[in-house]
Amino acid sequence: MFDIGFSELLVIAVVALIVIGPERLPKVARTAGLLSGRLRRYVNDLKADISREMQLDELKKMQQDVADRIAAAESTMQHEMNKMESVVAQKIAPPESETENLAVLPAPSFQDPAVTEPPPIAPTKKATPTESI
Repeated sequence: MFDIGFSELLVIAVVALIVIGPERLPKVARTAGLLSGRLRRYVNDLKADISREMQLDELKKMQQDVADRIAAAESTMQHEMNKMESVVAQKIAPPESETENLAVLPAPSFQDPAVTEPPPIAPTKKATPTESI
């Protein structure tokens, strides 16, 4: 990133010692270290957020792709089912001449008018103990 070698760092430290002074230099160095740590954490968090967003975008694209494939398969299946239904309806449907004959015939009756209620059952005579001997 930056081409700062040991000699440049030594020059920066000497200048900071002269400008800031030996009493305040440890406090400034500690504060600079804390700020540097916060900056690194912020950059790492930002990288992680960007990575998550990219993964989320990829997942959304994959989800849309799968949804499109499912919709295409569903429309294909619906089209095929409609074709099969029309073919089956043509095969099953009787010719027009038979449908005319069926319209003329009366509807079948499921109850025969000659059959009436069954005759009542006559009571039977019970055997007494003396008659059976």
